[in-house]
Amino acid sequence: MSTITIAPNSAHPLTVNRLGYGTMRLTGPDIWGEPANRPEALEILRTAVESGVNFIDTADYYGEDVTNRLIREALYPYRDNLVICTKVGATRRPDKSWVPFNRPEELRQSIDNNLRTLGQEQVQLVHLRLMGQGPVPLDEQLGAMFDMQQQGKILHVGLSNVTPDDLEAGLRLGPIATVENMFSYAQRTTVQLPHGANPGGEEVLHLCEQHQLPLIPFFSLLHALPKQLNKVAEVARKHDATPAQVNIAWLLHHSPWLLPIPGTSSLAHLRENLAAKAVELTAEDMEYLG
Repeated sequence: MSTITIAPNSAHPLTVNRLGYGTMRLTGPDIWGEPANRPEALEILRTAVESGVNFIDTADYYGEDVTNRLIREALYPYRDNLVICTKVGATRRPDKSWVPFNRPEELRQSIDNNLRTLGQEQVQLVHLRLMGQGPVPLDEQLGAMFDMQQQGKILHVGLSNVTPDDLEAGLRLGPIATVENMFSYAQRTTVQLPHGANPGGEEVLHLCEQHQLPLIPFFSLLHALPKQLNKVAEVARKHDATPAQVNIAWLLHHSPWLLPIPGTSSLAHLRENLAAKAVELTAEDMEYLG
């Protein structure tokens, strides 16, 4: 499948091409501050959209506000078919740590900030990033999100960093459109990162498939085990492709409900990633990769 539909059974479905772009790497070191090469960052965004990418993932805590401002500078006024997805629920401290920002009033502040920095009246898709067990119950967080959806500030609400239990709880509370979790060929379980645990795994993917929810994998090129790397390298040689392209192609073949968003701060790597759409893995390749 070359496209995927967000909220297919809603009054406002969004169909996008099935290879998006994640902007996190456009910031400076540690996902903080301005890019080292601002002209290249802007060119990456323009090239992605000109090449058919119409799903871009961002967050106002990237930078902070850096990726949103780059998106607006590079792409505004936005094409009619461009879907910009952002995240709320976290913020950054001056020491670059990641902390929850998920009280209802904080979520409203984040949405207003995203609307302002992106230059939009409505964000088409917003993921509520869960930051572990904290003092703000999920129903309060999602309640604020659904209130803003009713106000027209958000078109669709999604969840990020969720366990299967989190996702099922969210679905009981209201219309969840998408999930954004760590997921890749080599990372299909929970992993610990410097800013906390990132749930992953096939269990979440199976729930997404059951409910027709696109799963948007982040850090899809980050992790690999030596034996898996060897297999990827073999398949890459067979298809005259790079290992990164095989990793992306594996996601596209593994499930029609996966919407990869590989990010990069290199224009050359962007073009390499986009070319992964042409890598046709066979059933034998998928079985061998496992």
